[in-house]
Amino acid sequence: MLEEVFQTLEKHFPEMVSFRRDLHQHPELSFQEVHTPEKIATYLKGLGIDVRTGVGGRGVVGRLVGALPGKTIALRADFDALPIQDLKDVEYASKVPGVMHACGHDIHTAALLGVASVLSQYKQKLQGTVVFIHQFAEERPPGGAKPMIEDGCLEGVDVIYGAHVLSEADVGTVCITPETAMAAGDRFEITVHGKGGHGAKPHTTIDAVHLGTQVVNQLHHLVSRRIDPLQSGVVSVGTFNAGAGFNVIAEHASITGTVRAFEEAVRSTLEEGIKEVAKQTVEAGGGSVEVAYERGYPSLYNHPAELAFVEEKAKDIVGSENVLRLAPSMGMEDFAYYVKEVPGAFVYVGGRNPEINATYPHHNARFDVDETSMLTIGKLFLSLVLDGDENSTT
Repeated sequence: MLEEVFQTLEKHFPEMVSFRRDLHQHPELSFQEVHTPEKIATYLKGLGIDVRTGVGGRGVVGRLVGALPGKTIALRADFDALPIQDLKDVEYASKVPGVMHACGHDIHTAALLGVASVLSQYKQKLQGTVVFIHQFAEERPPGGAKPMIEDGCLEGVDVIYGAHVLSEADVGTVCITPETAMAAGDRFEITVHGKGGHGAKPHTTIDAVHLGTQVVNQLHHLVSRRIDPLQSGVVSVGTFNAGAGFNVIAEHASITGTVRAFEEAVRSTLEEGIKEVAKQTVEAGGGSVEVAYERGYPSLYNHPAELAFVEEKAKDIVGSENVLRLAPSMGMEDFAYYVKEVPGAFVYVGGRNPEINATYPHHNARFDVDETSMLTIGKLFLSLVLDGDENSTT
């Protein structure tokens, strides 16, 4: 049956490409998605699938109940874009100035819709229920996963799977990372207050730029001096804004950055360290400081049994030699919220193809991937659903 289902998916490939390219030409930013969820809901309803819209805000959830008893399996795709100008020379380049799908979420969405289309045709042979989670706002914390979960998208779900296209891996490969696969990610903002004045009279001022640069310097020592070398952490400063004139000593400075860590203890140590360093450094120089620290997504944990099942099915689809082990990433993903609620696994599917210039990294203005990666995602999801009872943990 599985081979027949794969052939059905391949017949739907042109439709998947068409849907993906439509999304690529009409991207929408996180928390601003209007037409994208409408298109997804319309497509799913056309398949006769029960659909909920506005889930958690802008999410779409489809539910396909098979004719035979079985477990409930959720499949997730995200659909938001990024604030990047599309510089690709292709017919399906973004038509929205300054916005593009530079991370592959259009690929994820079209692939999952292809899976929904195929499974809807095999409803009478389907065991259990499949939940299609189309999520908004993955790119921008606080993200869409958490409010969708709070709005019931995982109700009755036994297991969840997600897949992300990866431009760093060749098309036709599947990449897996055991256990903790991605880091938790936080945001901090440090506001330094000094005393402004004339650039020729620094002795009458409290220079916010000078204090801010000392803070940045100290922040970069946190990981090397407060974190066990056998553990991992990142503190990166992304912006430093201060001043209004070349001959004016700034009264205020704003510093923003990110923290990444796999372990909660490391995350907490870095949060406390940032607050401590900012306070002590600035106050020692006569200024005052405010620190705003926002916790973002938690670390993403792949459950061993579910990941092993994904690996088994991936080997059947692309061959053992094309299933690769990937080192943990300091990137973050709000799929992490789902696997805190139910068992599941998140994997990468290769999309790199130099022959079509699909070699640029994610979040790059020329990002693109080989669209046949949607077939790999689709076949993997179909295998996980149709053979899902083999891996029951309920």
